[in-house]
Amino acid sequence: MSNTLNQLSPRDYLALDATAMVAAIKSGEISGPALLQAAQARCDAVNPQINAVVMRHDAHAQAVLKAQREAGTDRLGALASVPMLLKDLNTYLKDTVTTNGSRLLADTPPSRFDSTIVQRYQAAGMVIFGKTASPEFGLTTTTESSLWGKTCNPWNLAHSAGGSSGGAAAAVAAGIVPVAHATDGGGSIRIPASYCGVFGLKPTRYRNPQGPNTFEGWFGASCGHVVSRSVRDSALLLDISHGHEKGSTYWLAPQIGSFSDAVQRAPKALRIGVIEQAMTGLEMEADIRTVLNTTVDVLLQLGHHVAPLSLPIDPQQVYSAHGAVGAAALLAAVRDREAALGRAFEEDELHRVSRYVLNNATSASAENLYRARRGFELIGSRMEQVFDDFDVLLSPVTSSVTPLLSRASLDNDYEDYIQGVIGSIGYTVLANVSGQPSMSVPLGTSREGLPIGMMFSAALCREDLLFQLAGQLEQACPWADRRAPL
Repeated sequence: MSNTLNQLSPRDYLALDATAMVAAIKSGEISGPALLQAAQARCDAVNPQINAVVMRHDAHAQAVLKAQREAGTDRLGALASVPMLLKDLNTYLKDTVTTNGSRLLADTPPSRFDSTIVQRYQAAGMVIFGKTASPEFGLTTTTESSLWGKTCNPWNLAHSAGGSSGGAAAAVAAGIVPVAHATDGGGSIRIPASYCGVFGLKPTRYRNPQGPNTFEGWFGASCGHVVSRSVRDSALLLDISHGHEKGSTYWLAPQIGSFSDAVQRAPKALRIGVIEQAMTGLEMEADIRTVLNTTVDVLLQLGHHVAPLSLPIDPQQVYSAHGAVGAAALLAAVRDREAALGRAFEEDELHRVSRYVLNNATSASAENLYRARRGFELIGSRMEQVFDDFDVLLSPVTSSVTPLLSRASLDNDYEDYIQGVIGSIGYTVLANVSGQPSMSVPLGTSREGLPIGMMFSAALCREDLLFQLAGQLEQACPWADRRAPL
């Protein structure tokens, strides 16, 4: 590396994923302050173009590094000094503000606690120095809000970075950090990962903690994890963060072996079912079909067995259940904020679509919510039966290539908003409702050079199988050298 212990060149910084950063830190080749300085410099250089990082917590980061120095190198964790960004949505860093992308929460008091997943990141040595943009309450597939503005796609600034983890995906694609925290309630990790050309895995429902103030997001549909440039970083972060948290009633069987080890093992010949038809009925665009066909060819060359598959699932049941749960969660969040403020929200504090969803939620019945929860269970059971015949399911992440900014904005009329998101939500929502793990792998580009991801899903608790396949695909179709032109 063309650097000293206390200085890291921009080129060398961009060449490192989180795993390589840890190795360099522990070997004494570079220092924690040098890593943080390089991350901050990269943020200063590119963030004005993409608007991915909307809050900086540099004082917090410096305090963490100071504590690490005082503890000594023998106390460095598995993610020693790796710079990290949190998504500004329902994830809390003590003494900092979380706005959920909404004006309604812009002046909320700083958190008095760390989220459990944040505790685990920091216990492993990660250095959190900011938060990334989210649309209001994570309600759309683009990252645009009246509070934070528009997050642009690093590959083409006129296009959306996706949502709701668009800030996280754009930050990774732009090289600000190699890995960033993200959440996924309907595709919010996988959609921006696909649009921005990075890797993104939604874990099995309840794999990662969501406490300590709540233990379940959207009846388990919403999961927290990361987007990353490399597969091994995603596996390493899941090794660090997963597992039961005290107080939670939800429990997965302990993982046998590490996810990091799984990345290094090629899978056996897999039975892979290919899903072409989006649940919205929208036809996939030609560029996406080309990447899907190419991916099938690669899988066959790797020795896997591929067959077409039509899912035994009613799309209306999926979207009805998901929509009812998301609307109820929004209603509860807004009512909590109104109680804290001692007043009702004002019209300019919520986007037009948010107000529309909120209005519908106020008239929904208890029976409606009960049926939605039961729908989650029935759909999950049917999907587990599909995995009796297939090891992995393959589909596009989205029907359409990443749209222009403002197409899916929450400021649009509701019908225009639906037309804006329909090209994004035809494949991803199912895994949120059913609970299975699902990942976006950056396996192609459009004719205009915009990234296109392919989605692979597995049975409950089989993230290890997805990591095996992702590691194999990363070797067969390397993407690390494809960089956004910033």
